[in-house]
Amino acid sequence: MVGSNTASVIARYLARSDSRFVFAYPGDPIIEFMEQATHHDLQVVLARREGTAAFMAEAYGMLTGRPGVVLSTLGPGSTALVNGVAAATLDKAPVVAISGQVESDREAYFTHQVVDHKQVFGPVTKWAGRIEPAAVHVTMRKALRLATAERPGAVHLSCTGRAFQATAGDGEVAPPPLDSAAETVALFRAPGESGDLATVLRAARRPVILAGTGAVRCAATAALTSLAEVAGMPVVVAPMAKGVLPEEHPLFAGVLDMACNQVVWDFLAEADLIVAAGFDPVELIKPWSLDVPVVHVDTVPNIDQIYASRYELVGNVAAGLDWLASEWRGEPRDGLASAQRQRDRLREGYYAGRNPDRLNPTDVIDIARAAFPADTIVTTDVGSHKLLVGQGWRTGSPRTTLMTNGLSAMGFGVPGAIAAKLVAPQRPVLALVGDGGFAMTVAEIRLAASLGLPVTFLVFVDGSLNRIELKQAVQGYPSVATRLEDMDLVGMATAMQCDGVRVSSAAELEKCLSGVAGRSRPLVVEARIDPSQYQAQF
Repeated sequence: MVGSNTASVIARYLARSDSRFVFAYPGDPIIEFMEQATHHDLQVVLARREGTAAFMAEAYGMLTGRPGVVLSTLGPGSTALVNGVAAATLDKAPVVAISGQVESDREAYFTHQVVDHKQVFGPVTKWAGRIEPAAVHVTMRKALRLATAERPGAVHLSCTGRAFQATAGDGEVAPPPLDSAAETVALFRAPGESGDLATVLRAARRPVILAGTGAVRCAATAALTSLAEVAGMPVVVAPMAKGVLPEEHPLFAGVLDMACNQVVWDFLAEADLIVAAGFDPVELIKPWSLDVPVVHVDTVPNIDQIYASRYELVGNVAAGLDWLASEWRGEPRDGLASAQRQRDRLREGYYAGRNPDRLNPTDVIDIARAAFPADTIVTTDVGSHKLLVGQGWRTGSPRTTLMTNGLSAMGFGVPGAIAAKLVAPQRPVLALVGDGGFAMTVAEIRLAASLGLPVTFLVFVDGSLNRIELKQAVQGYPSVATRLEDMDLVGMATAMQCDGVRVSSAAELEKCLSGVAGRSRPLVVEARIDPSQYQAQF
């Protein structure tokens, strides 16, 4: 009966934790949970495979800060989740993944479709647990708190079909707090360090802020902007933190480890102090090699030790930045001029290799940015185009440019965009994907059409897994297993009840996107680019 079994209790915990969707691919053991989810205002969304369902759940967690939910059956359904679940953990997105499992009394000897979920998911989650009817309340509270606690990530829960249907143990459905960071901050000093942190900051002549996803989770935009302005400090951001400082701000100084990465590293090397504000080393593509003092400001202590830090402000990142701003004395440093020079260098490097007679990757990004409103949510897949998007897509607010940059898994862009449109139906959503990533996930555009989601899927078509092909060329090797056969993306779009357009020039792309705001169906844009600009960039 609705409201009495284990599946119903799980659904109520998720619904009361602001998890509005369950991204799923069905199987026998999870039928009861899917039914109960519909009784508790959870929309069950049928992805075309489990891996893309996991990416949808990750995007939900990125956008909302609340747990995204993905559901699979046992055996191959569960193993197919691993990539997306691992991405959520490394990308620090809260996700609750639930998989069916064979009944406990058969698990010890039955082999058909049986895998050890704890062994499989333990290394790629914050916790791999099991749901039993008598302990469902404590299990769900633990799962939700772990998924959202700093640093957030994925948890995985196994449950048998019999357990889903069984009467749940007594208890009140009482979700735990889901905020990820405390409201306060504590100062820690290294042994023997007696100096005052505020004095250290004021003594710096060329201080720079390096902001990351911890600042996004703590809603630190106002505090970050205040410190940057009062101290005159340029701000470099990590890719998944794009928008935490609006990129039109005069103190914005670029994105780390995207296109023009050496220009950004050279800029940081010129600093005499770096304030690392919620920076997560998982986003580093190049090793940290700077000999610059760092002040660590984050929700967790400097446990990674990628950089040394004599001072740590641990707790709410916004509170830590506010404290630094309040302690500032004297005139701001010359950050405005320094940031402007840096942006000029980035602009020159960003357009290097552009062919004025062809459709270049940077043309695609510039034209799309001009065509779409400022509040557009954009997702990007992984590949050479992502590095240009990461540096070149102007982002005005956090949680509006979504990418996987911890695991950096191909296949995120399309399902991420679908989840974004479900979360924010009134906002334009654009997926910027390479033809390799699109080939992995093209079936999901039929889901977008069936749900009436007018997402634009803009595909960079160069017939190549370009990042790897370029590295083959550097080593003097031919292109082995990195060339893609030509595909008719317009035909695919039509077959899946979407609109499709093929473009090969800037003028054609501008025309194609001119009326994008008024669309009522998904649009696939096959943008046939000249990839030579990638070679100049990377």
